[in-house]
Order: sequence, then structure tokens, then C-alpha cells
Amino acid sequence: MGTGERDQEAHVSEGTTGAGGTGEAGGTTGAAAAEHRGTPTSSPRTLAEALRSRPDASLAALLRARPDLLTPVPNDLTQLATRAGTRASVVRALERLDRFALQTAQALAVAPDPAPYPVLLALLAGDEGDTAVESTLPGALAGLREQALVWGSDERLRLVRTARELLAPSPTHPSPTGLGPTVAEATAGMSPGRVQEILRAAQLPATHDPVSAVAALTSLFTDRARMSALLDTAPPEALAVLDRLVWGPPYGEVSADPAPPVRWLRDHGLLLPTSARTVVLPREVALHLRAGRAHRAPEPVAPAVAPAKEYRPQVVDSAAAGQALTALTMVEDLLAEWNEGGPAVLRAGGLSVRDLKRTAAALDTTEQAAAFWLELAYAAGLLASDGEADERYAPTPAYDGWLDLPPAERWSRLAAAWLTATRTSGLVGGQDARARTLAALGPDLDRSPAPEVRHRVLALLARLPEGTVPDPETLLARLHWEHPTRTGPEDLRPKLAQWTLTEAELLGVTGRGALAAHGRELLATGGPSRTSTATPILGLAAAAALAPHLPEPVDHVLLQADLTAVAPGPLRRPLAATLNVLADIESKGGATVYRFTPASVRRALDAGQAASDLHAFLAAHSTTPVPQPLSYLIDDVARRHGHLRVGAASAYVRCDDDALLDEIVADKRSAGLRLRRLAPTVLAAQADPATLLEGLRAMGYAPAAESAEGDVVITRADTRRTPPRTAPAPVPEGPPLPDETLLGAAVRAIRAGDEAATVVRKEQPHTAPAEPGGLPRTTAAETLATVQAAVMTGSALWIGYVNADGAASQRVIAPVRVEGGFVTAYDHTADEVRTYPLHRITGVAELADDPA
Repeated sequence: MGTGERDQEAHVSEGTTGAGGTGEAGGTTGAAAAEHRGTPTSSPRTLAEALRSRPDASLAALLRARPDLLTPVPNDLTQLATRAGTRASVVRALERLDRFALQTAQALAVAPDPAPYPVLLALLAGDEGDTAVESTLPGALAGLREQALVWGSDERLRLVRTARELLAPSPTHPSPTGLGPTVAEATAGMSPGRVQEILRAAQLPATHDPVSAVAALTSLFTDRARMSALLDTAPPEALAVLDRLVWGPPYGEVSADPAPPVRWLRDHGLLLPTSARTVVLPREVALHLRAGRAHRAPEPVAPAVAPAKEYRPQVVDSAAAGQALTALTMVEDLLAEWNEGGPAVLRAGGLSVRDLKRTAAALDTTEQAAAFWLELAYAAGLLASDGEADERYAPTPAYDGWLDLPPAERWSRLAAAWLTATRTSGLVGGQDARARTLAALGPDLDRSPAPEVRHRVLALLARLPEGTVPDPETLLARLHWEHPTRTGPEDLRPKLAQWTLTEAELLGVTGRGALAAHGRELLATGGPSRTSTATPILGLAAAAALAPHLPEPVDHVLLQADLTAVAPGPLRRPLAATLNVLADIESKGGATVYRFTPASVRRALDAGQAASDLHAFLAAHSTTPVPQPLSYLIDDVARRHGHLRVGAASAYVRCDDDALLDEIVADKRSAGLRLRRLAPTVLAAQADPATLLEGLRAMGYAPAAESAEGDVVITRADTRRTPPRTAPAPVPEGPPLPDETLLGAAVRAIRAGDEAATVVRKEQPHTAPAEPGGLPRTTAAETLATVQAAVMTGSALWIGYVNADGAASQRVIAPVRVEGGFVTAYDHTADEVRTYPLHRITGVAELADDPA
């Protein structure tokens, strides 16, 4: 339906009939104005009239449920009704219905228009009735009314025309109910003689016109007793044919000379031809065979989420807290790995497959898990590209501030970013619509439904008793009932739900599959409508709930004789930073094991530490005496460290011990360095200083670099940071949810605009009547006199106004002051005080009833 048809629908009253129903928005009629003033009226004739009779709270509920109707704010209720009937808005509203509400709308789409409530109930409950349907249907119908998908009284229920077009059956678009067209629709192109033949075969009296013939045939098919008697005379094979078509699809192909069972069905009108080779089962026949049901299995009650296991809540919280610590370690290790600059950014954006594999190996995890940690750090604003010519990934300045936070707050930032992010790491490694591989940190990983699905999954977990692990199959079934429609060629929601369960466990929101206490706090403060800018506030309650379950950072290690150190818990930041330079991490877990090696000790010496500093550091932070092997290791490496000096000539080696230089020159492993003696204590090399340093270290020596002045160069890891970056904003699924302030203002503006559009205006002498929908016209003198009189009497006026951009509008104002060519008035349309130039007012008219 085009825009013109929709506008026409907006002003059609109930005097029109047809398959499409009546109009769904109201014009500026006297009856509408009377209803707006509170005069009792009969059942609404249009959707606009139905909306006009709603209280403000109901209108706010409609705008909250369908926020797309607010963009921009409608001028009046007629425009709101028209917008509520557009295809895009109706499709979006249908997609957000639960299973039974959608089944109710589907039943209305195949019911007569308008349909009484008993007819709708019979379509859903069947001839035998269904107590669950009977008790649930009023709530489902109220929800459809609230969303303006259904309007009218219970005696005349109407589904909005666009929804009927989307859900009603057609040859190109089968109905979700599996029902075909009615007898009247299927015989629309049939010859009158053929219709009379069907009447005779069904043993019905002939009629004088096709309309009455179709009515007689419809009456037969909807009469349970007569229909049963007719089917009792059908061959068993014919009944088998009906069984194959009864639940859909209702169309079947036949040959030019059909088999006797099909011929019997066709002759008696139980199958009606739609073309030379196609027949259809009429809707009335199918409903009789289905015992009146529009659906094979109505689902009025949401399926329950079954428990799989149960744990004590303390066990769940402890397990989740342990995983939360692991999550922090993973993110810290990842960004420490890229502290000096990470991998290059692909030309198309994102991380290469090779770099993802290297990252997974460095984190000792799978590529899919590595992609999750990368996307999590990116969503939290801790990781970004630097934007340089040779663009690379690196930590952001926010990472340093994040490191200074307590562990619980660091976790809450990550968890809040995950809950609201539309970035979907589960897609990494898959392909897009153009068969291109989706890369981690790439541009095509946003999926708008992700935050809502995460919130729904956690909400279902929160409804279970504490410590209860859900059965995944029943959880997915419940999610499908709550959101059954597909949003694209592939329904991604089941995958998003499964990824949510996995990611929640990785992150520590759940423990052993059950929602932890801090996960419940995260859910309570963070919904799918939140944005990443709110994440610091969003996770404060979750951080407070998590903090008691996290171990306090320790300031000591246990040194062992096998050149290892055991950290019995998370280390304080300064201790961890120094120990990461002095030793290599050998294993992680509840306790971290560090190993001291000659290379790690040399790394600490290169960073400017002296042997005495290292001895003092270990003695101060070890609860056990420093083992003798470790002391010997430090002293031995320190004694040899810097004995050789490497500088830049192309490169040279300097040493006071000429015998050591002789040893190096004689070593076959130095052949690649192409060394040549320049003096007893100096060797020259063809390699650059960095290569020479690396080569000598590989040979077992401990050279030190020196500057042009002859000083030892202290080498520390350079930290690389991107320019300040904000976290990526989630890509919303449709317009954002409005807050209460916006809803209240919008409802007042729509009411005021509707008052201006529907109010009855007094006839003004010497005033040309305004055309329907046009602006009032008065002379400048008449305008000034009328406005001045309104100021004295305190009455309201209807004005036409043209703004500086040439846009014309109608407004209801209550003038307060007139001076200097301007009128200051309370604008009922905008619900605020405004000032208008008199020369831009096209005309004024008094109101028959003062809206104030």
C-alpha cells in the first residue's frame, strides 16, 4: 500500500466495507471533537478515534512500546494513527510480539473484519474449548490494543490493515496459520455456471446470482452438522487428500484428468480451482476439519525453563568470582602483549587471521576465546587503532586509568561494556553476505539484537532459584516463544543466546552455569537500552556485590630453590610489574608460578636495576629466605652484564679483556656477524647494533649497549598508547527507548496538536472560511483586534502561522501580551510559552469551546 492509499485510509469512516476493513485514522470531524471533549460516543469508527479516547498513560504506553512512532513527534492523533499503520512500523511491532500475541494477530487476520470476540476465541480455542486460551486471550488482546495493532470494541475487533495484509493468506504469501482463502475469495473469478454446478453436487438448491450461491456454499461449509454429513459421503481416499492439505499449505497441483477422489472433492466445492492445474482448500472447509482452530497448537503459556543442576549459591558466587579474576588477567595479559604496539590493522579493518592465532597462542586459549577478549577490550574502550600511517592496535590512555581501579571495579567496567555492546565476537571466522571472512575487531561485527538477547538470557536465569543451572534447550525454547519472528534471512537470535551463555561463563557473570549474585546486580542496573557511556555507573552495584568474593591482593611471594617463585594470590600492581620483568610466568591459576632465568635477570639489569637492587627487592617481598641458587644466578649474570659493550660504528664490540674478544672471534657462531679486530679491545661488525646484541646473547654472552658517549644504554619496554579514544557506540535496533520526560512532553504535544486539528471554530464575520486542513485567513487589522480581545478575556484562539522557513502550521494559543508587533502566548500545541510576530500569523479564529 502506498502513501496515498494510507492517507486515504486515515480519513475513511466506517461507512466503507471490504476485505481491507475500515479506515484506521480519523479526520477532523465534529464527532471526533465532541469525543475529545468528553461526549460519550459509540464504538470508534477509526484508529484515530480509538487513540483519541485513550488516557494519556495509555498513549505513553503505546509510544514506549513502539518508539519509532516518536521520530519525529506526530502533530496530532490522526498523524499518529497513520504512522502506526505504515508497513515498516507494523513489521517492527509484529517482530516484538510473543508467540501467543502473534497467534492472536494471525487469527484475527483470517477472521471476518470486524470480528466479535467470541469468533476470535473460537479460532484460538477450537470447538472443544481451551481453558488456557480462554484465560490468556484477554491479556494478549489488551497487549495488541496497547500497541495499536488491534482497535475497536470486543463486538467489532479490527486488526490494522497493514498487519492483515502481512498475515492474511495469499497465493504468493501463505498464511502462518496454513489457511487458504475464503469461499468468496476463491470463487471470485469463477463462472456463474460452475458455481451452480458446485451447488447441485452439494445437493443445494440453485440460486439466481453468484453472490447468493457463494453465500449458500459458505453457509454449508460453516454448518458443523451439514458439513459432517457431506464428508460422511466422501470416499476414504478423498478424506486422505484433505488430511494432507488441512494444516497447510492449502494449495495442491492436479492433472488435467484428476483421480476420482480429487474429482469428487472438486465437484463438491471442497477443493476450488485457482488455475488450470492448481486447487485450494477453502478456509471454511479447513476450519471445519481443524475443529475450528486457526493453529495446530496454540501456545498461550510460555514454556518453562527447566533446571538442569543445582548448586549452593556460595559455590556459584565463588566460581564466578574466580572466573572474573581470570577475565581480568586475560585482558591485562592481552594488552601487556600489545603494550609496545600491537599487530597492524588490515586495509579493510580488523585483525588478520595470523595475528589472531598468535594472540590466542600468547594467551594460551582458543582463537574464538581470544576474539572474545579482543572484542571485550575494544568495547570497553581499552583497545583501539592508533590512526597512524602504519596503523596498528595499541592500548588506549583509558587503559592506564582502568589498571589503577580496584579489581571489582575493573571487572564491572568489562561486564557492563559486554552487556550493552552490539559487537558480536561469535561471528569471527564466519562469512558475511559477500562471502568475506569476518575478522576480529573488524567493521562488520555489530548486531543490533545482541544487547536485548543478552538481557533476556540473564533475565531468565535470574528468575530461577539462586544456584540453579538452566537446561539450555528449554531456555532456547522460552526465548523463541518470547520472540518468535525472524528479523532477516537468518535468525541469529538462537546463536546469540548460546554465545551469551558461553561468554557469561568466561566473564564470570555466571558460575558453573548459574547466575551469580554480582550478575543479578549487573542485570538489575543494565538493560538493553543502555549505552556504553553509562557503563561506569551501570556496574557499581555489581562491583560492590563481587568485591567480597575476590581475594585481597598480596604483597609477597614464596621463593623456592628451583629458581621459581609462587604468588599465593593476585599481586599488588607495583610488585607484579617488577616481577614480570625479573622473571617469566611459567603457569597461572589459583597461584601464579614465576621462573627466574639468565635472560629474565638480564632483562631486569637492562632496565636499569643493579644486582643489589634485585637482592633487596626479593628479600623485601619473599616470606622465605632468598635461595642460594637464585642469589648466585643474579650475581653471575650481573658480573658478566655489560662486560662487553656494543655501540654504533656500523657496530662495534668493546671489552677490556682481549682474551674474551679472541674467544668471540674464534667462535664459529660469530661468522654471520662478520667481526674484525680494530684494536686489542675493539671488534668491528658489519651487522647493526641490535642484530649484534641479539647474536652475542644467543652465543651465551651478556653484552650491554652503550651510547655515543660511552654510557650504558638502559633499555625499558616503551609503552605505546593511542590518542584518546571513546568506546565504540552500540548500533541500536531501531530508535532508542524514550524516557518518561520525553514521553510526557510528546503526549502533551500530540494532544495539543489534535486539539488544534479537531476543535470546532466559531464563524468569524467578514472572514473567508478556511478550507479543510487549510489555515484561517483574516486581515491584519482583524488579527490584531481579535488577539487583543483574547488577551483581555483570557480566551484561546486558533491561528495559522508561517515560520521563517516558510513552513505553515495550525496552533491553539492563549494570548498573554501584545506589543511591538509581537504576541506572547501559551502555545497549547507546543505546551510552552512562545512569542510570535503578528505579520507571520495568517489569520485567527475563536474557539467554540475554550480548551483551557
